[in-house]
Amino acid sequence: MSLTLSKKAMAVKPSSTLTITAKANEMKANGIDVVGFGAGEPDFNTPDNICQAAIKAMNNGFTKYTPVSGTLELRKAICEKLSKFNNINYEPDQIVVSNGGKHSLTNIFSAILNPGDEVIIPSPYWLSYPEIVRLADGIPVYVRAEKSQNYKISAEQLENACTEKTKALILNSPNNPSGMVYTREELEAIAKVAVEKDFYVVADEMYEHLIYGGQEHISIASLNDDIYKRTITCSGVSKSYSMTGWRIGYTGSSKELAKLMTSVQSHQTSNPNSIAQKAAYEAITGPQETVYSMRDEFEKRLNYMVERIEKMKYISVLKPQGAFYVFADISQTFEKSYKGQKISNVDTLAKILIEDYQVAVISCDDFGFDDHIRLSYAISLEEIEKGLNRIEAFLNDIS
Repeated sequence: MSLTLSKKAMAVKPSSTLTITAKANEMKANGIDVVGFGAGEPDFNTPDNICQAAIKAMNNGFTKYTPVSGTLELRKAICEKLSKFNNINYEPDQIVVSNGGKHSLTNIFSAILNPGDEVIIPSPYWLSYPEIVRLADGIPVYVRAEKSQNYKISAEQLENACTEKTKALILNSPNNPSGMVYTREELEAIAKVAVEKDFYVVADEMYEHLIYGGQEHISIASLNDDIYKRTITCSGVSKSYSMTGWRIGYTGSSKELAKLMTSVQSHQTSNPNSIAQKAAYEAITGPQETVYSMRDEFEKRLNYMVERIEKMKYISVLKPQGAFYVFADISQTFEKSYKGQKISNVDTLAKILIEDYQVAVISCDDFGFDDHIRLSYAISLEEIEKGLNRIEAFLNDIS
């Protein structure tokens, strides 16, 4: 056959986080005691009140199509949440509920990009951003934020990266993988550039409830009316409510853009899952104690991990302020050898760790930093301790 497949699809990189997680799960299924630091989801069960809301929805026959952009009930609840927590005022027709955060981002870039439009992506970045941009015929433009900058880009860097083709900036705070949070002052400076250069800000705030050490979450759209008009605020229930598998994300934007995203979604997937929408409504409007208890447990794990890593050789870390990842610099290992083999890159290190020490870590080459690894603390403290013991043993074995 002479049939050819899509060049665009063939150019998409598989998710390295899903690949390493799948390998770790396969090893576990074969009876190997593997510690997986790759998890991008909380290890807690979805709170019972949320599960009960889903059961009730099914028992009541709430299993049919809903409006494409989500039920009015849920969109009203999201508006109230955005007003109270994020200090942003949206109307229900500015909200689009989708099948998870990735779907929300896909809707956004399908709606705003034309072929050749550029999207500025601060590095380190979540590895799916550039792939989603490319699938929408956009061009990723990377701006590197060094460790000395706390892995956050400056307004000056942003301005220097702008061209006449710049259509949007992706702003992820708290950040995956670094865990860093932009301050009000930093956001104000970035917003000034966005307004002056007249481009969109895609504000991915999925980890907004998971912030530690007294840090404050600021939504860039809340700063003033000019940046509000140019911002698409993205969030969801996956991380804060341990609902990753329920697949509910949402956006707040202008009415014009929300209408376009709804139109795109209507042909691609139609409405998000009806039962999951009822569960999401309960998550957002119901008791919030579980959110705070999970956050407190994550902070304990974070503090333990950073304290342990700071005592290890050949590895260093800046203490994260949010999310549930530690972004570790392992560049010092590149001058070392293991069993006569030079550790020449982060992929080699990750391969040694999983094969010889039964520890799965995420190589951050696909996150824009080829000398860092990402360690998730969305696993139990016991597993964290075991995994860090194995990483320390590896570091002690190299020379």
